[in-house]
Amino acid sequence: MEGYRFGKYTPPKSKKNNGFDKLLDIFLQLLSMAGGDVAKTMSWLTDLDRQHNLTGEGYGIGDFFEDLKEKGYLEENAATGEIKVMPKSDQTIRKSALDEIFGKLKKSKGGNHKTKFHGNSGDVSADERPYRFGDDLDQISFTESIKNAQINGGIGEFRMTENDLTIREKEYLAQTSTVLMIDISHSMILYGEDRITPAKKVAMALAELITTKYPKDTLDIIVFGNDAWQIEVKDLPYLEVGPYHTNTVAGLELAMGLLRRRKNPNKQIFMITDGKPTCIKKGLKYYKNSFGLDSTILNKTLNLAAQCKKLKTPITTFMIASDPYLQQFVKEFTATNGGNAYYSGLQGLGQLVFEDFKNNRRKQF
Repeated sequence: MEGYRFGKYTPPKSKKNNGFDKLLDIFLQLLSMAGGDVAKTMSWLTDLDRQHNLTGEGYGIGDFFEDLKEKGYLEENAATGEIKVMPKSDQTIRKSALDEIFGKLKKSKGGNHKTKFHGNSGDVSADERPYRFGDDLDQISFTESIKNAQINGGIGEFRMTENDLTIREKEYLAQTSTVLMIDISHSMILYGEDRITPAKKVAMALAELITTKYPKDTLDIIVFGNDAWQIEVKDLPYLEVGPYHTNTVAGLELAMGLLRRRKNPNKQIFMITDGKPTCIKKGLKYYKNSFGLDSTILNKTLNLAAQCKKLKTPITTFMIASDPYLQQFVKEFTATNGGNAYYSGLQGLGQLVFEDFKNNRRKQF
């Protein structure tokens, strides 16, 4: 009989080795940075190709552009020549952000949030109890039940009764409503540092994570500058910073209003910012002060933090700035709310958001 025959292993070619897939990754990154402006994106991509020879002889930027339309990433109006970004591009950007920031996450059957309470669905825990009428059969611990039957009835004549059955508890799975607040004030691009792009990537990754792994959860996304308004997930890749101050109060008021309408008992707010509140609205006018911590603005912000605490809504602040003066505000804000605060560079932001989101899955707020 002939045994195993070994030979040289030749790994299969990567699906992303072809010209289109290599350019697609770059194109989608640039499209997000350009705020969804296709013409600007293609101009940037052409410049990069000229400088770094991204394409080969048989495949150029023109071919790539035609493939984008053919594969459903872009749509061109034949009459006007207008180029429209299609939903396929939005979804691909979000999936790319999820892979880049959170890694390859596998879907679970439950896909909800664990709490300290027990229930009839979820992951099996280490806790055991006697069988009660109505328990699911798949919760029975047969090893413990057989051992009980042998102890109670003896080995000579094996019999198992209802009194021998042992149930392995399952952890109760809860639903969570999250509001993600993103600062789009002008400071998010000041001093040559692009802070808005990492913030957008984290938001896209979180949105894709909740959509795929926790479909029963809800995620609302808010941006705040002089005012605050809600945006849809599809708008995230093309979000841009404006000439705004930081009206944290408007963002918190909108977040609380959205969560008030959610029926989930577990509610939380994530806030990504790089500075202190510098603006509130008084009637139809804006009250602004960019110098120091204005007591009028600060007190109203802290009052809302306290209100969220009364409503059992923790606020997790991700401060992407290292100024000790700004960190002092975050410490006071966090102490008032009883939530969490992280001081992060741009590189560690995604991991911190994921870890805090994962930890909150185990809490009953």
